Amino acid sequence: MVNLDEQLKIVRKLQFRAASAKLELHDLAEDLPVRWTDIKRVAEKTFDAFAELDAARKKLSMSEKSR
Repeated sequence: MVNLDEQLKIVRKLQFRAASAKLELHDLAEDLPVRWTDIKRVAEKTFDAFAELDAARKKLSMSEKSR
């Protein structure tokens, strides 16, 4: 079982990954229509990053409540 400090580190790492993906998606939007073929790949990467972050936040919240 992962302790609270480790879960916090995981959430912070995922926050950074999600923010990076968000910026990549934003940059892609600014480059449209030139890079339109990258939309699906970048959007899926961003979606996955935020889904993973959401799950980690929920897990952290549950761990904090059970303390």
